[in-house]
Amino acid sequence: MYPVRAKKHLGQHFLKDENIAQKIVASLLLNKNVLEIGAGTGVLTKYLKDIPEINLKIIEIDKESIIFLKNNFPEIAENIIQSDFLRYDLKTLFNGKFSIIGNFPYNISSQILFRAIENKDDVEEVVGMFQKEVAVRIASAPGKKDYGILSVLLKAWYDIEYLFTVDEHVFLPPPKVKSAVIRLKRNNVTTLGCDEKLFIAVVKTAFNQRRKTLRNALSSLGCKDTSDIIWTKRAEQLSVENFVWLTQKLSQIKETEQ
Repeated sequence: MYPVRAKKHLGQHFLKDENIAQKIVASLLLNKNVLEIGAGTGVLTKYLKDIPEINLKIIEIDKESIIFLKNNFPEIAENIIQSDFLRYDLKTLFNGKFSIIGNFPYNISSQILFRAIENKDDVEEVVGMFQKEVAVRIASAPGKKDYGILSVLLKAWYDIEYLFTVDEHVFLPPPKVKSAVIRLKRNNVTTLGCDEKLFIAVVKTAFNQRRKTLRNALSSLGCKDTSDIIWTKRAEQLSVENFVWLTQKLSQIKETEQ
């Protein structure tokens, strides 16, 4: 019998392959301040806690997992926090920058990444297990059908590596799809050179109507000067730099209307 019961509503699929667990932990390049999300049965925790000089903290929402983790890792019990990562104030965790690692619950994996973007000045690295489909989308390049909102927003602030694919049978219960591990490492960008809130709105609006040309997709944001050839393109054809240019143009339009 497994020590913790996997709960479907929490999207839990516990990793049981020790070799893969070690491989995930070894993929972490920056391991001073580390936050593990959804530790479950501690398959990553057991290797993370032994990294020299690591300051490891864990956020886990499942009460049953919390009890198991505190009983089995008493030396770090005070750093095991029962809470919802999506609502937790991450700035209270560490004095300085930190990395995030985890076999992420599939039902909130994209939301975890949006939170990383929100805290990009503090989150310097993310190593995580995702559904393969999501991992491919994140790592996708312009022009690919998988290229989307997360691809652009993450590439604006992070260098992305697709590390390896993971088969279904190494989890309990096994998911119906393959999984994959990716690594995001904060790039050197400190500012995009445009209104960042508008940039996010432009990306989301463009991809939410991805079949339309940008001229039509972004009409709700006030685009009027559409003489440049870029307006005839669709969202999946654009790089981060292209979206920054569009954002700058829309900002100029808004300024002239004031």
